[in-house]
Amino acid sequence: MADTTPSSAAKRAFAVRLRDLRLDAGLSGRVLAERCGWHPAKISKIEHGNQNPTEADVKAWATACDAEGEVATLIAARREVEQMWLEVRRELRAGMKHIQRRAMPLYERTKLLRVYESVHVPGILQTFQYTVGQFEIHARHHGLPIEDIEEAAKNRGMRQRLLGTGTNSFVFVMEALALYNNIGGPEVMSEQFDYLLEVAAMPYVSVGVIPLGQRRGALFPGDGFYLFDDQQVAQEFWSGALRSSRPEDIAYFLRTFDALKEQAVFGAAAMAQIEAARARLQAT
Repeated sequence: MADTTPSSAAKRAFAVRLRDLRLDAGLSGRVLAERCGWHPAKISKIEHGNQNPTEADVKAWATACDAEGEVATLIAARREVEQMWLEVRRELRAGMKHIQRRAMPLYERTKLLRVYESVHVPGILQTFQYTVGQFEIHARHHGLPIEDIEEAAKNRGMRQRLLGTGTNSFVFVMEALALYNNIGGPEVMSEQFDYLLEVAAMPYVSVGVIPLGQRRGALFPGDGFYLFDDQQVAQEFWSGALRSSRPEDIAYFLRTFDALKEQAVFGAAAMAQIEAARARLQAT
């Protein structure tokens, strides 16, 4: 995954940017290393993305290339690259209940939220009991306090007051598999299906489902992601989370979302997918 995540691509792009700065200055790697007081191998490692330069390294690099005017821009770019990939363990130190509350302002100022999920119901569409069930799994896996779960679920549920108001618009695309993953048991899932049907009928909200077994004409299922307007993308993995505002990353995920959306069904067809999942659960 390290070779394919947007954060890794950004690191490589930053390395290329530094290399081009050296080439534009007409310097060899050895001469640049001498000017910076480094071993020549350090230049090679940085330019190939095998070593992350510190802010001091970036400043020394630009100064040696007679490009002091670009120092501030380069350091800002380096910081953005570093912030793109957040370790889950570091994020969770704040606790689940604080993470959910902290995200609320971002949801409030987002005019159009696009969401793709492949394995579970999107967080903002989850009922309280479904969220509790999901957070219990999450807490046990990461060794987090069980006593925080209900408050964290309540904090996540606060986002639902934005649905259907017209102040914010939402487009959700789910793999049908997300409807078949049993979180919390039959009663919890039945309540969750009821709420999905309710939300799907709201104005300013579109709920799409990519049916099971449908031939993939564009993209196969992947990790879920959230697009907040055209300003930020968030994607979570088991071991980390991507946050990016880079235009190239936003453009990539917009294309990805559009391709996934084309494979989804909406309206009555999406509701039929939800009812099919309910019937399957009741039959087991």
